[in-house]
Amino acid sequence: MTKTETLAAPSAAVPEGYMRDHQGALWAEDTVKPLDKLRTELVDGLVARAQALRTTMVDFKATVMAEIGAFVDLAAAEYETSLGGVKGNLTLRSFDGLREVRVQVAENLAFDERLKVAEKLVGDCVTDWARDARPELQTLVQRAFKTDKEGNVSTAAVLALRRLNIEDERWQRAMRAIADSVVATGSKSYVRFYTRDSADGAETAISLNLAKL
Repeated sequence: MTKTETLAAPSAAVPEGYMRDHQGALWAEDTVKPLDKLRTELVDGLVARAQALRTTMVDFKATVMAEIGAFVDLAAAEYETSLGGVKGNLTLRSFDGLREVRVQVAENLAFDERLKVAEKLVGDCVTDWARDARPELQTLVQRAFKTDKEGNVSTAAVLALRRLNIEDERWQRAMRAIADSVVATGSKSYVRFYTRDSADGAETAISLNLAKL
């Protein structure tokens, strides 16, 4: 198999009669092994079908949310009001209770500069309590303000600090700073489907995740 000396940009069109390898080099098709060609055709075909399926699923979710939103507004209209679609978690059940659709709306949360204030106050507390502070408390605080590669902290870990019953005035100020620093950066809607064989039977989720099929 002989490759050409030409290196093409990944986004550049491949000339007719050639194939590009993973390093960007062009190969004349008649020099590429038949098995390599067949593998490429198989992978390209499966990926194209997966992309088409994803588009279908995206469209399906949009249709589901639109239809549920219209139903919610229809229900609200009976009481001469409007909710403007689905605004929060919602469960719809069939009349016989054997089929169910659940919508969950999760907010994406972040923290503004006041989180640094809270970190300072919490740090002061832990420093003063160093001898008496339980090791698990120190570990919890360290995890709460630890950042990932993108410089983000764990929302769950930070908010977990607010569940601790600590009366120190500085700690209380830190918890208020955390509460005030929370910013909703958006939301994501999830829709799930369930069935059951009988009214008192166990529910079964209808998985739309290929990895779980």
